Amino acid sequence: MSRVVNWLQHHETRAFHFVNQRIQHFFLDLFFSKITHVGGATATIVISICCALFGHGALRTAGIQALVALTISHIPVAIIKKKYPRLRPYLVHPQTIIGKNPLTDHSFPSGHTTAIFSIIFPFMTLMPALGLVLVPLALSVSLSRIYLGLHYPSDCIVGCLIGSTASLLTVAAWG
Repeated sequence: MSRVVNWLQHHETRAFHFVNQRIQHFFLDLFFSKITHVGGATATIVISICCALFGHGALRTAGIQALVALTISHIPVAIIKKKYPRLRPYLVHPQTIIGKNPLTDHSFPSGHTTAIFSIIFPFMTLMPALGLVLVPLALSVSLSRIYLGLHYPSDCIVGCLIGSTASLLTVAAWG
């Protein structure tokens, strides 16, 4: 078992270093330092509340579903962060390139990735063509977390799974 875990950790660290150090570019620094905030609490809550309060018909429903999914998704995130306190990569790997004001709480799973994936599915259900914009947007937020030295790939993968599951279950339960 430990051999498998070591293999996974080795490859994840290599993937992290590739994204964080090898593909550095001024344009990517600017892009990822901005796009990362789309998955933050302020943006995801404001977008969901605005659609829920000011949207009409299906847009209003999608906003409410997004709010519910966002709330539900962060329950397991809070529990997992306390139960499995994983240090952020920049605290473990001194050569990590980090952005301004790095977070200091635990990294597993990614809250930004969870949040963005939890709110996109209600809107894609409303208008499937939005998936052409929303899925790449959510993936960009997730990649930004690695690029900025704040998360390992598995943090983002698990965040994607939690957010997507909460969102899909919310939409399915809505009927």
